[in-house]
Order: sequence, then C-alpha cells, then structure tokens
Amino acid sequence: MLCGLAAAAVSLSACATVTRGTKQAFVVESDPVGADVTMSNGMTCKTPCALKVKRKDAFVVKINKPGYEPVEANIQSQMSGAGGAALAGNVILGGLIGAGVDAATGATKELKPNPLKVVLTPLSPAAAAAAASATAPASVPSAGDSPKR
Repeated sequence: MLCGLAAAAVSLSACATVTRGTKQAFVVESDPVGADVTMSNGMTCKTPCALKVKRKDAFVVKINKPGYEPVEANIQSQMSGAGGAALAGNVILGGLIGAGVDAATGATKELKPNPLKVVLTPLSPAAAAAAASATAPASVPSAGDSPKR
C-alpha cells in the first residue's frame, strides 16, 4: 500500500506541467482585421492570429494599422483555476517537487485577457493626413535641378 502511494505521488508530481503545458495559445483579434501586432517578447503577427507563448510571462501588445489609432494592452499572467487545482493536488499528494516545478514553469498560470479583442478607432482626417505625410519619403532634388537663388 505504501509503495502504491509513493508511486502515485511521484507519477502525479508536476501535474499542471504535464496536463496543461508551459505554453498556451494567445489570440489577438481586431476590427478591422489586418492590423500589425508587436509583442514585447519579440513575437509579431497580423490579426487575426494565435501565437504559442509562455504562460508565466506577462507582456505588452501593440496593435497598429494605418489610418487607425494605435492600441496598447498589458497581458497579465495569473493563477488559473485548473492550475491551482493541479498545484493543490501536488501538495496534498506529497509532490512538493512537482508543485515547485509547476510554479517555476508557469504551468499553473494563464494569460489574461485571452483572447485580446480590440476595435480600432479611425484617425481624424487631420491626424490621418499628418501621419501619411510623416511616413512619406522626403523629396530629393534630381541631378537636373538647380538650386534657386
């Protein structure tokens, strides 16, 4: 009987790491679609998109689309209900090593908000014109042009 309990404790250690994994799909949606997404962890995509990211790391998402106000959102890493249950199971069954692994890898956490849904606001006509002129290439005089005096 004691051997059975010991085997169960060892086999169930790091339950969340095994059952949930250390990464999760993070989804970004925008209205309108086709916005550029840049995350502080270096990942990029174009909406709508889903990226596999570590559960344990919080990050910042920047969403840009020409003609629209840019949006920035903070994504938090929080203890999830399922992750908390797995962590408690580790502690109850004596899997302190497993509990430590789950906590260290972030398997007990989840990213919020997920999915991240944003509605982009169109720029005002004056702001759109200013943004367009700021990104337009500067004119360079051609070889045939002579400076005016």
